[in-house]
Amino acid sequence: MSTLDTRIRADLEGKVRSGEWPPGARIPTEHELMAHYGCARMTVHKAITALVAVGLIERRKKAGSFVASPHVQTAVIEIPDIAAIIAARGETYRFDLLDRARRPAGALDAAGGFELAGEVLVLEGLHVAQDRPFCLEHRLINLAAAPQAADVDFTVVAPGSWLLGHIPWTQARHRITARSAEAASAALQIGRATACLQVERWTWRLGEPVTFARQLFPGDRYDLVAQFSPG
Repeated sequence: MSTLDTRIRADLEGKVRSGEWPPGARIPTEHELMAHYGCARMTVHKAITALVAVGLIERRKKAGSFVASPHVQTAVIEIPDIAAIIAARGETYRFDLLDRARRPAGALDAAGGFELAGEVLVLEGLHVAQDRPFCLEHRLINLAAAPQAADVDFTVVAPGSWLLGHIPWTQARHRITARSAEAASAALQIGRATACLQVERWTWRLGEPVTFARQLFPGDRYDLVAQFSPG
């Protein structure tokens, strides 16, 4: 279950992103927010600090807190929705859920800069295009950031598609490596020595870890393409 400061943070973020609070607008004081939410000052302070950290709010000494002017950013590699990519090619798609487990977060889950506490949902699955394995996926979802995921039937919708539609991310990291299929060869229906593309991706929402995914693609079935211009 999300904490009160997380809910306040999401509420304030919504006002900024919707334009209800435009750039340059002064937001309510911490005391006003304390009265509105019926909580301690530290709770409000924590929520605002998280928004400052991601650049949505800026504090001005002796003046208060204001909605920051937006910064222009571009992503070299977007976070893809594999189901949408395959559908756009006119091919049939399905996600085969191979394993699902809910457990306490462990030390090994902290790789990539994640700081996890509480429970995580661990999913193993296979993306299939035209009845042919397209990608083997290992995914970890932080249930503190996405508690609804615990009740989602991932035999109906792929985890990545659900997350993109329900838990907006504000920060992401990619790591792309080449490796052989090895133990994944049976699931991908390829030889153990077949060249594969491994994509590891971490996403955060306002500084809170959301999900980690490790996806393994046979090298002849997926290209990473980015289009951009001089900035």
